[in-house]
Amino acid sequence: MANTAAVEGAEAAATKFGLIEALNDGGALSWTLFLLMVIMSAVSWYILFTKLREQSKILKDGTEGANRFWAAGNLKDGAAKFDKNSAYRQLVDDGHRAEDEHGKLTDPVDQHEWVGNSLARSQGLINAKLSNGLAFLATVGSTAPFIGLLGTVIGILKALIKIGASGDPSIDKVAGPVGEALIMTAIGLIVAVPAVMSFNWLMRRNKLIAEQLATFANDLHGFMASNGAVRPLIKAAPAAKAAPAAAPKKA
Repeated sequence: MANTAAVEGAEAAATKFGLIEALNDGGALSWTLFLLMVIMSAVSWYILFTKLREQSKILKDGTEGANRFWAAGNLKDGAAKFDKNSAYRQLVDDGHRAEDEHGKLTDPVDQHEWVGNSLARSQGLINAKLSNGLAFLATVGSTAPFIGLLGTVIGILKALIKIGASGDPSIDKVAGPVGEALIMTAIGLIVAVPAVMSFNWLMRRNKLIAEQLATFANDLHGFMASNGAVRPLIKAAPAAKAAPAAAPKKA
């Protein structure tokens, strides 16, 4: 009988206290804060997956695409080895365009400096594009805990007002509503922690991409300044193991 009563009491408590009950007790403001955190979480995960896909494509071009580019005979053929919207294709096109535009300048400028500045500007634009959305992740990571805390404060305030109006300050009347209000703080942390981790991870990958782009741009600059005489060494693909020779047949 005692166990049955305990189970029934636990079920009653679970029915009485919960997320929906906490939001209803908090009113329109609690619901607004909850929906805001849901939107922040959804956008954060969207940014994470889209950025990972974008970064993976660039990293792949930095290895496979770059090897195909340097194996080509000239810039035009090499550029065709990259996708049209590739970051590396953008670097090649901007470098080639800068080389063509140098002859149209009325004020003499060293071609080496002109092409180098154009490649640096192109790298800056690519890095800026890769950073799009990361500021939102940082904002979510820093503000979501406080938004959840605000929801908790509102819930506790309304719970205490109800308890004071009822005139029953016993522990069973206080612990439930206060514990229920803490759900909002937990939600804020659930939203913030993945956003902070995503921000740090994406920033580290962006730094790696920036280093690879800078190396490629430097090699490209040397290639253009030397009319194709200077190019980086290409790592040869590992040769396939030869099949073992068949044993000679006995006569």
